Amino acid sequence: MANRSRLSKKIDQQSKKNLFFSLLGIILVLFILFKFGIPLLINFSLFIAGSKDDEQIKNNERAFVPPPILNSMPSATSSADVVISGFATAKQDVELYINDNLIDKTTADGKGLFSFDTKINSGENIIKAKTIMDNKESEFSQPISVTFRNKAPELKIDSPTDGQSFSKDQSSIDVRGTTDPDVKITVNDFWAITDSSGRFSYRLPLSGGENNIKIVAVDTAGNKTEKEIKVNSSQ
Repeated sequence: MANRSRLSKKIDQQSKKNLFFSLLGIILVLFILFKFGIPLLINFSLFIAGSKDDEQIKNNERAFVPPPILNSMPSATSSADVVISGFATAKQDVELYINDNLIDKTTADGKGLFSFDTKINSGENIIKAKTIMDNKESEFSQPISVTFRNKAPELKIDSPTDGQSFSKDQSSIDVRGTTDPDVKITVNDFWAITDSSGRFSYRLPLSGGENNIKIVAVDTAGNKTEKEIKVNSSQ
């Protein structure tokens, strides 16, 4: 009986040791798992997700087509024939639009330069362009507004009248008249004062005898109207 009791105690002690080491092993495995396994798993998941995001970004970059850039032009012109130029991605097709109508197509050279020789319509022309790459279209370029006007501006001289005479006491006169809005006026090559409605005036000194007065009206497109009158001074 004594031998069995000692054996039972020995087996019980061995079982407790085995249980202790088993629990210690489980705790150690859980520690390693939480310390390295889960972060590693998370990092791996993030790596996979990041790779997909990078691929999506690359696909989006490939899908983006940069629009062309148009060179600046005069805001108004007296000629319907114009050259529209700019730059885009090298060797890419460029489409030209005027007032939302497709006018022409060309291909940028190796440096990305392109140009169109075309005609514009009377009045305001809104000029835009877009690039075509791998059957994908860019957005429109920044628009440019060019007004085609080939009619000379109106010019009316209210005072003085042609051939008018002035006494020796009057050393200067006011040259007054009307023209179209946004037109510049010169009187004997000096700028006159012009308001928004086209009324103008200039104080002109007189010399004795005959005085020639030349009035020139020039609009933003370069169209010009000239008038000349003569007045006499008894100085």
